[in-house]
Amino acid sequence: MNIYLISEYVNRLKKSDITYYAEKQGISLDKEEIELIYNYIKKDYKTIIYGNPKDILNEIKFKVKPLTYNKIENLYIKFKDKIDMFTQNIREG
Repeated sequence: MNIYLISEYVNRLKKSDITYYAEKQGISLDKEEIELIYNYIKKDYKTIIYGNPKDILNEIKFKVKPLTYNKIENLYIKFKDKIDMFTQNIREG
């Protein structure tokens, strides 16, 4: 994926975007969870997308509700697989 496009998207990201997306995914977030997720995305999006976010996910795990964390982890796995497939297709194509 184009890192420039992703960085521009993250720069424009608002907390309301997180709330909207979470609701579409059936996740109910409280204000503290929205703030936490927003801050992690803004600060660590490159690691989340391209690196090993294990430490980040472990930090989040104990700061949000268990159900919220499970959904975050499942969404991460789903989208990480899509990103990996996309970047593999670019390399092969």
